[in-house]
Amino acid sequence: MILVNKNFKRPEIKNMKDLQTAEKIASMPARLEQTIQRTETADKRNGHNEHLTSGRLLARNTVWNLIGSGAPMIVAVFCIPILIRGLGTDRFGVLTLAWTLIGYASLFDLGLGRALTQLVAKKLGAGEDREVPTLVWTSQLLMLILGVVGTAIIILSSPWLVHSALNVPDPLEPETLQAFYLLGLSIPVVISTAGLRGLLEAHQRFGLINALRVPMGVLTFAGPLLVLPLSKSLVPVVGTLVVGRIVAWAAHLLLCLRVVPELSRSVAWERAAVGPLLRFGGWMTVSNVVSPLMVTLDRFLIGALVSMTAVAYYATPYEVVTKFWLLPGALMGVMFPAFSASFAQGGERSALLFGRSVKSIFLVLFPVMLCTVALAQDGLKLWLGPEFAQQSFRVLQLLAAGVFVNSLAYVPFAFLQGVGRPDLTATLHLIELPLYLGLLWWLISTRGIEGAAIAWSARVGVDALFLFLLAKRFLPGKNPISLRTALLPSMALLILALAALLQGPLVKGLFLLGTILCFVLVTWFRILTPEERTLAQSYR
Repeated sequence: MILVNKNFKRPEIKNMKDLQTAEKIASMPARLEQTIQRTETADKRNGHNEHLTSGRLLARNTVWNLIGSGAPMIVAVFCIPILIRGLGTDRFGVLTLAWTLIGYASLFDLGLGRALTQLVAKKLGAGEDREVPTLVWTSQLLMLILGVVGTAIIILSSPWLVHSALNVPDPLEPETLQAFYLLGLSIPVVISTAGLRGLLEAHQRFGLINALRVPMGVLTFAGPLLVLPLSKSLVPVVGTLVVGRIVAWAAHLLLCLRVVPELSRSVAWERAAVGPLLRFGGWMTVSNVVSPLMVTLDRFLIGALVSMTAVAYYATPYEVVTKFWLLPGALMGVMFPAFSASFAQGGERSALLFGRSVKSIFLVLFPVMLCTVALAQDGLKLWLGPEFAQQSFRVLQLLAAGVFVNSLAYVPFAFLQGVGRPDLTATLHLIELPLYLGLLWWLISTRGIEGAAIAWSARVGVDALFLFLLAKRFLPGKNPISLRTALLPSMALLILALAALLQGPLVKGLFLLGTILCFVLVTWFRILTPEERTLAQSYR
């Protein structure tokens, strides 16, 4: 704002020079205002929203994501046994299908929630905040249309699913059908919530997101539990899930209006935004469909080629070790919009965030995976008995190495999608799928469940290699992907392989103690930069 002094006196004009001086003085407020406007515009373009990629904010939001994902899992451990006893195995089986359907309902949005996060973060990074409300309402209207289509699909297919496709016991068919109808009606709400959450993610408001995610996750398991004393029917049980999603949608909407007050001024449709949203979301959908296939195909093929007992020996260590995805998942949920915003600001910051993300995941997960590999047989024997451990410990060791490499690959995967190239990740997955299927079939046929673990780990290793190579093309400035960076995971895998060969508790204990001590020293003095050591000390 320009303040004008009302007591300002024009200088007395005696000659031409005085006239020119007076004109300059008179024009000063206008010129000053233009300078301020240009400065504000430049500031907005070059870092008005730079706080969205600050290290402290990203670290704090990662912790929020870990809490938001971990708390419902803890509640589930206590609630699921009670639900099984209260509902019975058959009804609980239907309830698990309801959980799955709600969890994967976002597939009906064709990736628009993720697309909205990327595009809004990009706008914020470029200082184009004014375009955000129109983009949000355009995506919400598209999601409403897709939600109605999803509802129609669920409702129309429910009779076939209940009466023919699923082995639902005859007495449970009526209430199961009604429960599926309820779930179908909730699809638009679930899809819209994904879009609203995407807007909050773009603004790095993960504290608010997880303040809602925790009670939503708890209600998913505790809600049906509260209904048990009143009724064991699936209709009220599933009804609690639907009501919970409606309340969550309303809460997300209120928070979005608080974070972006401009949303309340008008609901607008921008035709030009439809194309970018659908293109980005379409490629996201390809990855969202193909990736789960590559994650679950191994267990189906083991069941078909070996036995269902072998599925249990494989699936149990798989479910244990893949829980470590919680860390890279929490971090990349934060980094995805940060990559979009920082890349729009020039990209130097995105290269720095990329390198630190890879380093953080490596430094946290390597000691954990080292202990998992070295103690796999002993841990499984203590937990599930000697016979189960003998059948599964090699699978656990192989999968642990794969999960370690795959966790590092989360970074280039999120980076490529964050900079607006989900087509590259989707194309890579489409190429991998038939090759992986052939390798999986051959190795299961020849080596059983250990062959399945080898195929899975080999696939994620190749996937990681190509993702890093693709990301290297878009990283500006000092590229964080160097020969030294590539050697660290290779050395880590060699150490994991050595740990898998150890025998005896004393040897394993000494090896782990010595290796982790060396790892800490090498990390502090060789891997971390002086700036990163200073940053680490500041968090104490």
